Amino acid sequence: MAAKRAKQADIAEKLGVSVSTVSRALANEIGISDLVRRDVQRVARMLGYKSKHAPAAGNPDKRALALVPLSGAMGSLASFYHGIVEGMRTQAAEDGIALDVRLVNEEVVTLDFVSKLAMKSDASGVVLAGIDPSDDLVRWGAETDMAVVLANGVDPKMRLSSVSPANFYGAYMATRHLLDAGHRKILHYTFRNRPTIRQRQHGFEAAMAERPDVEGVVVCSNEVGTRALLDGLLAGQYEVTAMFCWNDSVAMSMVETLLGPDTGMPGNFSIMGFDDLPIAGMASPRLSTMRVDREAIGRGAIRLLAQRMDGERAVQNLQIGLSLVAGETVFPA
Repeated sequence: MAAKRAKQADIAEKLGVSVSTVSRALANEIGISDLVRRDVQRVARMLGYKSKHAPAAGNPDKRALALVPLSGAMGSLASFYHGIVEGMRTQAAEDGIALDVRLVNEEVVTLDFVSKLAMKSDASGVVLAGIDPSDDLVRWGAETDMAVVLANGVDPKMRLSSVSPANFYGAYMATRHLLDAGHRKILHYTFRNRPTIRQRQHGFEAAMAERPDVEGVVVCSNEVGTRALLDGLLAGQYEVTAMFCWNDSVAMSMVETLLGPDTGMPGNFSIMGFDDLPIAGMASPRLSTMRVDREAIGRGAIRLLAQRMDGERAVQNLQIGLSLVAGETVFPA
């Protein structure tokens, strides 16, 4: 017996909205919020709904390859990259681009690997999600007129268009939240690797520099591991009352030790994370953090890629705004 074909009413029932809302979202009509539109398109894909408003397989003349780091997709950042991929797929379907998403080991993302994979996929565009390109890969893109866009990345030399969270301003807001709570000596735990993470450190330093009565302490995980940092904090080595971590996973690994009962830490010790991963909301206390719209990063990357494939030559850096999640791990000093 043939499977029942999904209808708009099925999508509406699943989401608890009207059929009219589903129809307008699928047709990309005005008056529908991005959140509702994304939910409708996600459920439509899940149910196998075939919409007359978007091509099922994309435009065969517009093919793109998206490379996503396997470590990110399988590790603590799995939900982060899942959101980016969902955004890329949604926007590619709307723009009529056939998108081939591949999970890859970052160590094999060489020029030879990417060029062969792009040829095999017959792609005229490549999205590198969370992968910083080598100089020879950038040159290859320019020499072959291959559209290359970074998602959740940035090119400090401004050779490639990119989409990333507003890392500087997000970190600035996170630090200001701690300062507004009365904290005067704050530790920033960072990771010296990617330019995007360095922007978060710069945002922290900018917020601290605005106040003459405060002191910032920067500790790098490349030099001081999490266990060593915890030992130092518990021993009073840093004499800080708050900490801002470069991401939620790291922050959550220290919440129980620093904020649990009988830790020896000050009762008002505060912790801020960054990203608002699902783990931040699952925990008790709920982690205070900065929310990143991951799907917006994916959609933005495909929009920039489509422009580049259509002949746009200007290098663009799109930053996605963040919002504060107050949570329960920041206390008045």
